[in-house]
Amino acid sequence: MSQIRIKDAAGFLGVSDDTVRRWIDNGTLTASTDDSGRMVVDGLDLARLARENALAPADPADTASSARNRFIGLVTSVLSDPVMSQVELQCGPHRVVSLMSTEAVRELGLVPGSVAVAVVKATTVIVETPRGHP
Repeated sequence: MSQIRIKDAAGFLGVSDDTVRRWIDNGTLTASTDDSGRMVVDGLDLARLARENALAPADPADTASSARNRFIGLVTSVLSDPVMSQVELQCGPHRVVSLMSTEAVRELGLVPGSVAVAVVKATTVIVETPRGHP
């Protein structure tokens, strides 16, 4: 069982420590104490809450797709040369950067402030954990 400190749980969910404590008090999250006597929450319980509370904006695309990783956000930066462009999106708390042709940027009308969807279909996704965590 993974145990996560209140401060870290709050950071993962984007809320305050007090909010996590209120969720513990009202039974939304279950808490225990670790070997150091600190209050911790169960990682699986926290993951369930994170998934239930995830708010994704409405997807503007009316398209069926096999890609499951769709990040809806705002274009924050476009750096272009005559051939290639770097497009940066802010999708909730996530920054997504894409390299594409400048022609595609023009065709899609990508400018800072416009809404866009980053679609990721990858055969390689690297997952890392902090040292010392099982």
